[in-house]
Amino acid sequence: MTQLSVNLNKIALLRNSREGDYPSVLAFAKLAIEAGADGITVHPRPDQRHIRVDDVYTLSDYIRTIDHVEFNIEGNPFAETRHKNNTSTYPGLMKLIEDTRPDQATLVPDSNQQLTSDHGFNLHRDGERLRPILEKLRQLQVRSSLFMDPDLEQIALANTLNVDRIELYTGPYAHAYRHAPDDISDNLNRYHTACTYANSIGIQVNAGHDLNLHNLKAFLEIGDIAEVSIGHALTVDALLMGYKQAIVNYSSLCHHL
Repeated sequence: MTQLSVNLNKIALLRNSREGDYPSVLAFAKLAIEAGADGITVHPRPDQRHIRVDDVYTLSDYIRTIDHVEFNIEGNPFAETRHKNNTSTYPGLMKLIEDTRPDQATLVPDSNQQLTSDHGFNLHRDGERLRPILEKLRQLQVRSSLFMDPDLEQIALANTLNVDRIELYTGPYAHAYRHAPDDISDNLNRYHTACTYANSIGIQVNAGHDLNLHNLKAFLEIGDIAEVSIGHALTVDALLMGYKQAIVNYSSLCHHL
């Protein structure tokens, strides 16, 4: 069974288009959990374009009261902190993790200029910078995950860093499926090989980015995927079928029902 972690960034983005707290990120986290989500994911960025710092603390306080639901915080551990009028507006990813102790921290090499995450880590460049961060996560007893492309050499390097999991960046797969759904075998084979190799060296595999109700089933057949994180497509589907029903439909695919 694959765990479904619901990413709430798009709910926060809608909230931020007006003053106030409507729609409430916490309320939608509760709806997702009631409908069967196994986890909640947030990806705070320094500009707080969607998830804000206070959202992280609010969601953490709520989710820690529920035994069967995991909290996953994504972000770039190298991103700058931000201050305004001598007050911290974004304290940095590791500060948020230290304060909230999520079940999982997914480290992502995104920049402030990126619209969304669009590539995995290059561990030839960033591996040694990540090593003490991953060690800190182990000390905090927070499961670590690195956002990675399906590249065997890079996955082997991740293993030298003693990472717990990797999250395969599935954007290229989703693009291939959208444009040529009948000709994706080579693409899927690449992910299958990466997943099989990671599992064989003791690294569990998560996946995420542009997965949806159309392409998810085929992807989950590549091997042992521990978790998928889905937000954008799920939010779009919720506009058509309702939020709870969208969660139910994604959960059914993940749980192979």
